[in-house]
Amino acid sequence: MRFVAPNKLENDKVILKLIDPEDFDTLYQVAKDPLIWAQHPNKDRWQEEVFRTFFDGALESKAAYLILDKQTGECIGSTRYYGLDESKRSIFVGFTFYARACWGTGINPLVKEMMFDFAFNFVDKIYLHVGAENYRSQKAVERLGASKVDEKTVSYPNEPERRNVEYALEKSAWLRSRR
Repeated sequence: MRFVAPNKLENDKVILKLIDPEDFDTLYQVAKDPLIWAQHPNKDRWQEEVFRTFFDGALESKAAYLILDKQTGECIGSTRYYGLDESKRSIFVGFTFYARACWGTGINPLVKEMMFDFAFNFVDKIYLHVGAENYRSQKAVERLGASKVDEKTVSYPNEPERRNVEYALEKSAWLRSRR
């Protein structure tokens, strides 16, 4: 069975819908807040021309999602799958950001839970990159059960290289945590 990002994932709080070219303005309304990117390696991503590069990479991935509040239909962020390695049975989950109103509300674990549950049907390990200075996101990833495995320079599509911490989550550990 081969990994293909589904068109939609949902739970009782959020819907993840694959990004379309027409979604730029909707997503940029969330992304244009400079405080979202303050701890991120790409601190200028709130600028429209820089965000356009990010968005184009999301489209190219064919595995990037708008995160929609299920109750209101409002866009509250974005996330994606990337870096599938079929030989190692691994994939990355990341490029995630949320509107500040969603920070600390429990949305991130709900989104990641859906993404992990789906991906672990196809892979045995999920990796996540977090900016080396993005301590808020590092804590969030650790709360999901992922372990720090490396620190490296990462190339973002069409963007400069940045220093990141790499985390890994094994399928067996995820399944144990779900019991």
